[in-house]
Amino acid sequence: MPTADVSQLERVLADFRAGEVRGLARAITLVERRDPQTRDLFEALGPPGKNPLVIGLTGSPGTGKSTLVDGMVAFGRSEGMSVAVLAVDPNSPYTGGAVFGDRIRMQRHALDAGVYIRSMGARGHLGGLSVATREAVRLLAAYGFELVLLETVGVGQSELEIAGIADTTVVVLAPGLGDGVQMIKAGTIQEIRSMLNMGPKLAWKPPIVPTIAARGEGIAELKKAVLRHQEYLAASGEGEERRRRRLQEEAADLVAEWSRVAARRLLRSDPKLQRKLEEEQAPYGAAEAILKEQGARLVPGAP
Repeated sequence: MPTADVSQLERVLADFRAGEVRGLARAITLVERRDPQTRDLFEALGPPGKNPLVIGLTGSPGTGKSTLVDGMVAFGRSEGMSVAVLAVDPNSPYTGGAVFGDRIRMQRHALDAGVYIRSMGARGHLGGLSVATREAVRLLAAYGFELVLLETVGVGQSELEIAGIADTTVVVLAPGLGDGVQMIKAGTIQEIRSMLNMGPKLAWKPPIVPTIAARGEGIAELKKAVLRHQEYLAASGEGEERRRRRLQEEAADLVAEWSRVAARRLLRSDPKLQRKLEEEQAPYGAAEAILKEQGARLVPGAP
């Protein structure tokens, strides 16, 4: 590794360990841009001493996720918790960065040293969650945050992906898209309850928590529901099983990422592979050749 890179990483680590927010910001930038120094960064930091409560919030655009996140930040701070927000946005097709930037609604917390807000670009990853999100959560844990809120774009497969990262996932729905009539709200709650009852019987039945985030109503009840879910995860052993699955998925993601980088390098530099692509006009033969070279075997449809 070049000396300049080493000294840069040393500065990031020094700031991070000193509790300087610029150290955290630069560390997340390293993982977000998939810098080769990321591995050295995590090896130097070691495992976090204590894991934060990670809550994911997902739902269709316009349902008020950002407003609810803002309310949960305020509630968490009122209870003395340090809070971090990762808002995963679509990417700019030109810069590759997050389009929305830090949420305007959350700027009232900008001067609070106990709150950290970061927007991360989805980078075209399926469902809107970048591979770097898992590593960013680990950095926030190492930095000492007690509550981490993940807000997703709310499209594609993000609902499934966020459940694989967060301890508890909150699905945000809007009755009548903002209609203030209480009868409509009550009807919506009953409709959601009926839908839940139609599904298979689950060991944990998701509670329905009515909120008016702009007024701060229902936020305390939502926090209680999340803590009840945490108690269930601990008592049932599902929490520990989820932790193991998260590590497995992260390792699999890294293998896929490294393989993709290596494959692109081969395709650009190997004349034989380039000829195979041109002759077959399909990627399967070239893909199989790359996997064989890496000692793997092509198994279409395998997990």
